Amino acid sequence: MKILVACEESQAVTIELRKLGHEAYSCDIEPCSGGYPEWHIMDDVMPLLNPGLYYGLKENAKGLTATVYSENRKSIRLPYKWDMIIAFPPCTHLSVSGAKHFEGKREDGRQREAIEFFMTIMNADCDKIAIENPVNIIGGKYIKKWFPDLCERYGLPIKVTQYIQPYEHGTNVTKKTGLWLKGLPKIEPTNIVDKGKIVTFKSGKRMHEFFAKSYGNGSKRSKTFPGIAKAMAEQWGV
Repeated sequence: MKILVACEESQAVTIELRKLGHEAYSCDIEPCSGGYPEWHIMDDVMPLLNPGLYYGLKENAKGLTATVYSENRKSIRLPYKWDMIIAFPPCTHLSVSGAKHFEGKREDGRQREAIEFFMTIMNADCDKIAIENPVNIIGGKYIKKWFPDLCERYGLPIKVTQYIQPYEHGTNVTKKTGLWLKGLPKIEPTNIVDKGKIVTFKSGKRMHEFFAKSYGNGSKRSKTFPGIAKAMAEQWGV
């Protein structure tokens, strides 16, 4: 399959899909950290979601449209339409864990922009779409109250399809993560392990050991865990 892994600089899922023989490409505005720049499109993902529509080209016999370039300047021939899109859009303005900042984000437009970005991915011309995000505002009452026009435009709220945990896939970490799925099955647990340790700070605040050690390192905290990446590739890439 030809697969776009959107908003993924780590290339965790892209690499697992490549192992299975798929033509997968990661895309992010940041350079990749996965070690395969030839598979990474360092650019805005929006034009890549619907290549045929964006470039205004008709589908040819090979189903290909325009050429773009990878991070290390290798040419990539885009499909007219992706067979699958797996996306990890930024959760900064959507996650309920940042609720105390919501007022400011509503007022300056950041939250509206984040919602529209999420839904642009969800509505891409692709039969198989998965969007990963923490517990967020897309599926609840908050969005109905503050963004009724977007609810009408996009049919919001949209309930999350399922929640998954790293400890269900071989990593001793608790991190409740939502998947919004279209045309794809739910992810089944592959290796259930212990949930790991909780650290208690002097202030009384409690946090999982993984997040305590990576506190302040947003990039490390947001990377896809290896077991989850492998499960996505093996269960969806069939």
